[in-house]
Amino acid sequence: MKPGVDPQAALLRVARQLDEMRSRTEVETALDELEYLFEVLDPEFQDAATTLIDQLRVKLERLNARS
Repeated sequence: MKPGVDPQAALLRVARQLDEMRSRTEVETALDELEYLFEVLDPEFQDAATTLIDQLRVKLERLNARS
């Protein structure tokens, strides 16, 4: 993990940006980031991360269906 990376802050940032993501690249980047950080998240944040990861996967499926 990069020095200075705050997994909880990353989780919050992605959650705030979810509705604004319009491209596959944006969604894939956010999904990759959360999947990478999942293991270092405090256990109390892992349920929220799982929910957000699931939402990103659904959004990605919808974007792929439009292509």
